[in-house]
Amino acid sequence: MSDKKKICIVGSGNWGSAIAKIIGNNVKDPELSKKFQEEVCMYVYEEMVNGKKLTEIINNDHENVKYLPGHKLPENVKAVPDVKESAKDADILIFVVPHQFVKGICKQLQGSVKSGAIAVSLIKGFDVGEQGGIILISDVIRQALQIPCAVLMGANIANEVAGENYCEATIGCKSDEYSGLLKEVFQTEYFRIVCVKDEQTVEVCGALKNVVAVGAGIADGLGYGDNTKAAVIRLGLMEMVKFCEEFYPGSQMATFLESCGVADLVTTCYGGRNRRVAEAYAKTGKSIEELEKEMLNGQKLQGPPTAFEVNFMLKNKGFEEKFPLFTAIHRICKGELKCEDFINCLKNHPEHM
Repeated sequence: MSDKKKICIVGSGNWGSAIAKIIGNNVKDPELSKKFQEEVCMYVYEEMVNGKKLTEIINNDHENVKYLPGHKLPENVKAVPDVKESAKDADILIFVVPHQFVKGICKQLQGSVKSGAIAVSLIKGFDVGEQGGIILISDVIRQALQIPCAVLMGANIANEVAGENYCEATIGCKSDEYSGLLKEVFQTEYFRIVCVKDEQTVEVCGALKNVVAVGAGIADGLGYGDNTKAAVIRLGLMEMVKFCEEFYPGSQMATFLESCGVADLVTTCYGGRNRRVAEAYAKTGKSIEELEKEMLNGQKLQGPPTAFEVNFMLKNKGFEEKFPLFTAIHRICKGELKCEDFINCLKNHPEHM
């Protein structure tokens, strides 16, 4: 057993639970069972659901009834309410929590992570640095835990992945050794993986597409059709590319054509929670916070806080006018600009001047 690698999933929302289903089944494969321990620990933030602890429901009924109802988890996935206990002796730590909680979780794990462990971030968002600028979540994990960290991003709506609909994902990993190992951990017949070395671009795409999706939802809420949404997606993609060129030199254009890029952008602008809540925001006039509570059953939005983090960077560099779509979405989410003004921002985008 000592030679077999132990996997821990840090997080248990709908995406974390969908990934737990994949990994729990994969490690039982006769070939992969030679490399990986069968038990997969999943850190679950403890809460009460219908008078029972969520960890007990998952471990007894093998279903995350709050965040991924209707989908059975493999019996070898063990829900653990203590993050240090769940990560004990783990060789591969898979982070899949809202990006707002990463620093706190890493702080709890400091000093207890196994030597030689590696991490994978499935988290879409940024952290704001104390001196200005934004920090990649993978860098937060690397710096806090002193271990390598790859990233996995893609056009992956959790319920569809859990339902075993065919889809793709991108692993960004500079190490060929780790990328091959991680491909074995994640890939299935219905969840296909492409590995690229362009880690930063893979991760930045995963964060920025949620901002664009808020814009797509605003356009939907204002009653515009698919032509307008296509314009939002195109202009959003161009700002994503420009953002990488400005702040992450060396980004490869080919990465934007992987699942983490244009595919994830299109999927999120049509089917994601950021789009849905933004549509309701434009229609109802309720606050983002109200709608998050009403519509998401405890899940967190990533688009508005990421828009804030991006704007923090742009404002410090004097780049707000270079990124009018990102800037408008941030100002709309903060209530500084009306939803109705969004289309004028598109009409007057520098791409058309």
